[in-house]
Formats: sequence, structure tokens, C-alpha cells
Amino acid sequence: MADAAPLSFSLPDRFEDWFAGRGWHPRAHQLDLTEAGLSGDSALLIAPTGGGKTLAGFLASLIELERKPKSNSGRPALHTLYISPLKALATDVERNLNIPVAEMGLDIRIETRTGDTPQSKRQRQRANPPDILLTTPEQLALFIASDHADEFFSDLKCVIVDEIHAIAASKRGDLLSLGLATLAEWAPACRFVGLSATVRDPGQLASWLPKRDGRETKLIRAAGGVGANIDILVSRERIPWSGHSGRFAIPEVYEAIKGAEMALVFVNTRSQAELIFQELWRANEDALPIALHHGSLAVEQRRRVEAAMAKGVLKGVVCTSTLDLGIDWGGVDLVVQMGAPKGAARLIQRIGRANHRMDEASRALLVPTNRFEVLECRAAEAAVEAGEIDGEPMREGSLDVLAQHIMGRACGVGFELEPLFNEIRRAAPYGDLDWETYERVVDLVATGGYALKTYDRFKRIVRMQDGVWRVRTARDAQQHRMNVGAIVEAQLLNVRLANFVGKVGERKGRQETAKIRGDQRAIRAGRKLGEIEEYFISTLTPGDTFLFAGEILRFIGISELDVLVTRAQTDKPAIPTYNGGKFPLTTFLADRVRHMIHDPAQWQGLPDQVREWFEIQKEKSEIPPPDHLLVETFPRADRHYLVTYPFEGRLAHQTLGMLLTRRLERAGAKPLGFVASEYAMAVWAMDDMSTIDMDALFHPDMLGDDLEEWLEESPLMKRTFAQAAQISGIIARRLPGKEKTGRQVTFSTDLIYDVLRSHEPDHILLQAARQDAATGLLDIRRLSDMLSRIRGKIDHQALEKISPFAVPVMLEVGKERVNSDSALEAIVAEAESDLVRDAMGR
Repeated sequence: MADAAPLSFSLPDRFEDWFAGRGWHPRAHQLDLTEAGLSGDSALLIAPTGGGKTLAGFLASLIELERKPKSNSGRPALHTLYISPLKALATDVERNLNIPVAEMGLDIRIETRTGDTPQSKRQRQRANPPDILLTTPEQLALFIASDHADEFFSDLKCVIVDEIHAIAASKRGDLLSLGLATLAEWAPACRFVGLSATVRDPGQLASWLPKRDGRETKLIRAAGGVGANIDILVSRERIPWSGHSGRFAIPEVYEAIKGAEMALVFVNTRSQAELIFQELWRANEDALPIALHHGSLAVEQRRRVEAAMAKGVLKGVVCTSTLDLGIDWGGVDLVVQMGAPKGAARLIQRIGRANHRMDEASRALLVPTNRFEVLECRAAEAAVEAGEIDGEPMREGSLDVLAQHIMGRACGVGFELEPLFNEIRRAAPYGDLDWETYERVVDLVATGGYALKTYDRFKRIVRMQDGVWRVRTARDAQQHRMNVGAIVEAQLLNVRLANFVGKVGERKGRQETAKIRGDQRAIRAGRKLGEIEEYFISTLTPGDTFLFAGEILRFIGISELDVLVTRAQTDKPAIPTYNGGKFPLTTFLADRVRHMIHDPAQWQGLPDQVREWFEIQKEKSEIPPPDHLLVETFPRADRHYLVTYPFEGRLAHQTLGMLLTRRLERAGAKPLGFVASEYAMAVWAMDDMSTIDMDALFHPDMLGDDLEEWLEESPLMKRTFAQAAQISGIIARRLPGKEKTGRQVTFSTDLIYDVLRSHEPDHILLQAARQDAATGLLDIRRLSDMLSRIRGKIDHQALEKISPFAVPVMLEVGKERVNSDSALEAIVAEAESDLVRDAMGR
């Protein structure tokens, strides 16, 4: 650690001696945060990776615990609650925090509590809490929904929210903010500490934490930090026009791993993680120890990988965002980002996993997987070097999350109407909540709302004679606790190795074997490998193979919620698809990319094949100014195409495509469909679209009536409503003794959606779904900003044939589902040769 500047505040001797024994001095920001904590002040610490943020957050608590203050009740009491967005991070922090505690001989008990914690340990923690408990937002929500939770937290002195920037602007952040507001009521002496890497607007994050006694949250910034060494891989191979696999660069990525002490290979989706891991093992002639880590793997496998990383026995780990927050893997000296990072802040976070020390530069290698990603990687690199970062603005609290919290409060100690309203308004996302909306949300939890109140199953809380609202039945409370959380994932099935045993109907121990899909051998579910989405499995038939958990597996069949598989060998396994895990391109990086394209001076640093692509685009069509929108129309085969390049991300482009096709239909252009990528959007039609008034077509008023009409008839609204219904608790997937399938949940939510649309169109849950659709799934705000920016600045090029820029998005048109990723690449390659010949021919 760096030499400390002279400061008036100093640590107690035992702590000073510990730092000195390691050859360190406490940093200025560590002392400032400790002093603030010992003074009872809440604070937000902003410090770069490796700056000792986590230790700084705990120092005041360790000092207070060293003095062993007795709890007011005389019983064991929880002193500090640490909240992490990741289970792996909580486990890592426990390991790292126990080191100074043990070396200083402090009598302090530290434990974790996550979804992986056994029930017996959770019960023991309730009866005999540790001094410091490390947990997740969902576990806090479960605590709040339990009996005597107010007594459990009454002696709480400190709450630490780690990686606060990664959670605040999300539904999980909404749920956590409500939980923190509750803790502020139950434990008035509690201070709140936020820990974050460099962020765009620290003041906004500081205001997200609850205030204590009206005092402002202190903002502490760490000085110093060393810039990252970022390289972009300019592959010897041809850079693909489209796609995100990165398969072409595997030999070069493998060489980079060989040259590192330990490398983390980050990807943006679980599907890509499985693919890249398999490709690296095919290239692994040296038998290097390379592992796989993502959220769908069994917890035992993830823990084995994390333990191996901590011991330094791995050479590389292919991972998703499960490892990109805060975790200190000391041996990592290289981060490889496969594909564009989609945001400068995310890139900084991931780069920080290498050389997890503030005074040493982290080393990163960016690997663009297609030509447009070359630009995005360059833009991200330039942003990091300039110290400019992006970030999501704070959000208005979601009403479905509020309903879940109200239900949780009723399941716990109960609530009175007005005090709970005041408590909720202490949570920053709900600071502007009005009484009428609050009452409507309470009514949703109590009766289901006007249109549903005749159905007994929607009555979940009741007001008692003493004026306190409590859960209606013990079963309602149990059901709520089983479904806590603000993340609604697709139906997950357990992937288990199949054991062939005995004959059909024969009992082995207490479990009866079953026949699967006509196989006369009896099969029993064996070791769990992880979880996979029901949708993907529904596309397979017995005998098909797919990649999962780093292995090639053969699908045998489904038994209840288990996918039974055997190990297999084949060159063409399917790649599992997941609905979650994809990041949108941030507005900040999109703007940088537009400026880079417009500036020929910046083309000189690009690979030759990309620079030539730009030059031919300028010759055959146009490269617009950064505040303009290029729209190209051209015929191809028996269709007519309209292609535009907003660079606003896939979500905004999909919404734009849906709205444009409605307008084109009214204009008589007979649109047949559209496709959207991160960078462009293409519509194809039966008739020529070159004579259409583009200013009128792209007028911002499409976000009015056109959007409302489309939403009313769109299946997307049903899916959005289904998520809101599950988060609010109106529909529960997990029930005591059983679990609904995805089809059962969809049937139930579709039925309620139709009832509410017909009988109560202003129902609070429909309002919540519309809010979600506008801010999340449709990216309306971003699309609105884009339409305003390009008003009167649309550059239309009516071309005779496809332009170079149109090739990537045109390759997305007509892609068909195939079981093999390599087969898909072959199909695309065949189409690509024709498109490139027409677009690039001079």
C-alpha cells in the first residue's frame, strides 16, 4: 500500500501494528471512512480497484467490535450487515476479512448467508447471530419477512453495501433500498456505508443511501490509482462481418493465456461461455488447467473453481459477470474481454480483476468478435484512457417490487399504513411516491385490486383490529418467502447425469426408477451439473447433444424438473440459449462510436480490412455526421430493404423496427419483417420504400399513438406483465410442496392479463408493466432521445444495391434455427460471400 499522508486521525495500536507488520500504511481514504464510521456518519467511498475499499468499509466495525459493546437486550447481537450483489463476492470477502481478524487475534465471528447456505445454518444464525453477517439483497428481504425481524436488527450498528453502483439502478436496487429503509427504522443508531468503484455521478449514489438523523451522507474519494494497459487484438484471421462467437480468434486468445500467470476470459452471455470454453480446450495442446464459471452451473462446481483460483492452480477461467465484481483473485494478471464490453464502466470493473492492486496497472486484452465491435472496443479503450465513464441514471421505484416489499412487511412484524408510507419514502427510488399510488399497491396485495377481489386466492394480507396489517395465512407467508426476489428468470430445469439401473419399476433405496421416452432401461437422476432454461430443452429431442458445464452431453429425457443426460462425443453439439445475460450498448459508448465513424483521422488506427470497409462505404453511400441518421434503401432479389444505423443498442432498435413496420404498413409498403442488431436495423418489404418521406416516417410522434396501439396487441406486454405479476406475488412459481412449470405460469398470467385489460385497464399491475416496458424491454427513453436528436437530420441514400455498412445486419435476415453453431456459421458464410461481393465490389 502507498505511503500515508500526515493525518490527524490514526487507528488503534493493534490495527496500526497489523498494517506495519505487513509493510503497509493505511491509506487516507481508509482512515477517512473509519473516522466517519466511528463518528456515526453514513458515507460513500469511491475508490479504484485495488484501493482497499472493502477493508476500509469494515475497519470502524472491527474497532467497535474489539471494544465489545454489549447489546441493549443482553443477547448475542448482529453488529454489521454486509450486502453484496454476488454470492461469490460475499464468500470471497469472508475469506479475506478473516485474515486480518485472525492475525490481530480479534474475537469476532464472521459468517455468510446466501441462497447456498443450508437451512440449519440459517436457523442457527437467527438464534445466535454472528458479529458480522455477509449476505445478498434477497436474503435481507427474507429476513424482513420473518418473525421478530425488528428485534433481530435492533442492535445493528452498520450496513455496508458493496459494489453499490452495480445494483442501485435496477429492480434489485429497488428491493434493497426498501430493505435499507426498514433497517433505518428498526435500528436508528445504524450507519450506512456504500462502496463503489469509479462512477459517473457519486452524489447520486450517495443520495441513494438512507440518511441518518437527517445528516447528509459523507462522500469520500480515494486519490491515486494507475491507468490500465489495454490492448485490442488485431487478429491475423479475417474479422467476421457479424456474429459474436469469437471462434476465429481462439488460437490467439490461447497464446495470451499461455503467456499469463492466470487469465480471466470474460464473455457477455452464458452461451458464449460454454462455446469459448470448448474451443479453448480444443486448442489446449499443453493441457493447461482452464475452468468455466457462470451462474447456471451447480454451486459445488462454482465453489471448486473459486477455490482453485484462490490457490493459484488455474491458468485461465472462462466466466460471465459472476466474477466481475470486487473479487480479489491475487494471481490474475490478465483479463481478456471476448466481444465488446458494452460500457466503459463495465470494462473498468472487469479490468480491475487483473493485478487487484491500486498502484499497479491492470492488463487487459479486448477481442472484438465482428467489425462493428472493433469500433466499440476502440471507443471503450479511449474512454478508459480519458477517465470518462458511463452509468445508468437513478430510476423511479418499480411498483411490483413495492408490492413484494409490502407483502414481506406483513409476513414479518406487520405494519401500520401511515408509518410504512413514511418509511418507504425514505428509500430514494420511492421518495416521490404519492399516497394514492401507495394505497393502490397495498390494495393489490390485500385483494388483488378491483377486478380480482372476488377471488379468494388474491387476498393475502388483512388489517387486524389493532390497525396492523398482517399476512392472512401461514401458507401465504411461506409462499412469499419461497418467491422473494426481483429477478424473474425463465423456468430452470436441473441438468443431472442419468444412471441406468435395474428394470423399469424397480425400487432402489427409497427412489423408484422411471422409463424415459420408450427406453426400456430404468433411469435414475444422478449428480446435478447445474440448471438450464426450459425453453432451450424444449427445442431438443432425445439423442440430441449440447454443451453444458464444459462438457458435451446427450439429452435422454425429462423427469419432472430434471433434465437427464449422459456424456457424449460429437463435433456438432448445440449451444444452450439463455434469455438473460445480454448487456445493451450504453448511450455513452454509442455516441463515441458515432463520432469515431465520422472522423477519418480515427480510421488510421483500425485494422486494414475495417478501414477499407469504411472507405468503400463512403464511396458507395455515405458516412453521416454523428448527429445525423443514415437511412439506406435498396432492392435485393425480389425484396426491397430499408436499413438505418442509429447505434442505440438492440432493444431500442427492436422497438424502432416494430413501430416503423406499423407506419410502413399504413403507407402501403407491405413490410414483411425487420431485424435489429446492436448497431443497425433493417426492414424488408414487397414494395419500393425509397420514395417514402423519411422525416415523416421517423417523426417522434411514433412514440404516442403508434406505441400505445402496438403495446395493446403485442405479446411483449403479456411477457412484461407476467414478470410484474410474479415479482408482486400475484402469481407464484414456487408453491409449498411443488413448483409450477413455465407453461403453467404463462397460462395463469395471460388469463389475469386478459381479465384486467377487459375489466380494469388502469389496474396498478398493468401500470407497473407499462412502466417496465417503457424503461426496460423497449428502451423508450433512449429511442425518444434519438428521434429528437435526428429530427430534420435524416440522410437518405436511395441505392441500387446493398452498401458495405448494411452487410452485417443483412446477415441477420433469415437466419434459421439449427442445432449446431458451426452449421449456422456455414449458412451465414454462404450468404456473406454474395452480400460482400455486391457491397464491396468496385
